[in-house]
Amino acid sequence: MCAKRMPEGFLWGGATAANQFEGAWNVDGRAPSLTDVIPDGPNRMSVMKGERDYRTLPPDSRYPGRTAVDHYHHWEEDLSLFAEMGFKCYRFSVSWTRIFPTGEEGEPNAAGLGFYDRSVDACLAHHIEPLITICH
Repeated sequence: MCAKRMPEGFLWGGATAANQFEGAWNVDGRAPSLTDVIPDGPNRMSVMKGERDYRTLPPDSRYPGRTAVDHYHHWEEDLSLFAEMGFKCYRFSVSWTRIFPTGEEGEPNAAGLGFYDRSVDACLAHHIEPLITICH
C-alpha cells in the first residue's frame, strides 16, 4: 500500500470557539452572554433549561465560560504556539457580545474589534490563514 501525501495547499490547522476559549467575560466593554451564566455542577442543567435563575445561586458557584483558558489575555502566546506546531490555518469564532455588547449598539465596540484585529494580524505575521466563523 502506498502512503499518500496531503494535497498541495492543504491547510493544516486548529480551531477554537470563543465561548470555550476566550474568557475575559467582562473586559473592555464585553457584556455577558448566555454561556457566561451557565454554572458548573449540579445547577447546570436547571439554569440551562430556564428552570432556575443563575442570580439565585450560591455566591461560590463556578462559571467556567467566564475564564475559559483566558485566550483574551494570552492570545500572543497561543498564536505563537500554533505557529510552532506548524498550523497553516486557524478557524475561530468571535464573541458577539465583545463586538456588540447589548446587540442594540449602532456602532461596534472598538476594543472588541481591536482584539480580533490584533489576532488576525498575528495570524498573518505567523503565516497562518485566519478563518472566522460567524457562529460556532
